[in-house]
Amino acid sequence: MDSRIIQFGLGLLALGAMVGCDQNMIDQPRYEPLEASEFFQDGQSSRPIISGTVARGKLKVDEEFFTGRVDGEPVRGLPDRALDGKTMKELLARGQERYQIFCMPCHGISGNADGMVVKRGFPRPPSFVSGDDGERLRGVGEGHFFGVITNGIGRMYPYASQIPPDDRWAIAAYIRALQLSHHASVDALPADLKDKLQSAPESKE
Repeated sequence: MDSRIIQFGLGLLALGAMVGCDQNMIDQPRYEPLEASEFFQDGQSSRPIISGTVARGKLKVDEEFFTGRVDGEPVRGLPDRALDGKTMKELLARGQERYQIFCMPCHGISGNADGMVVKRGFPRPPSFVSGDDGERLRGVGEGHFFGVITNGIGRMYPYASQIPPDDRWAIAAYIRALQLSHHASVDALPADLKDKLQSAPESKE
């Protein structure tokens, strides 16, 4: 027999084996959603969720840290977990960095609602530091800022998908620092800064 015919036949045989193998992989035995099953005693192929199972990223046993609320009310101060081994200085430095990335375009570098997008025509957000809005927001807890960053409000959309909880607390702490920088009394300053301020020459205008 001609060797070319033999080679051609072997080629067809190999091709057929490859096609058959591929088809077997495509037609693997499987259940369609909600299809009946004789394997399980309840007759259902779809299995119930195991008791205690929590989807990845959804375990939120620390209500205060993950929601900014306790018993439905915004918390005042920072949860202990917000520091998580960091000093307050480090937390505020991180908050400043994140604020300048996500918040400054609208709220401005000083929190006075005069960011670049506002200067270009976007509606002005509430000021953190001045006017009626500033007075109102100085009276809310840090959990309020955390919640607004998480869920959005008005024209501000939620940032939960972009800013993790620890960074949201860092931003909330930095906003509070901005407010204090505008309204702290002399009596609230450390002694060394108070002495330096009192000994500084008065400006002449």
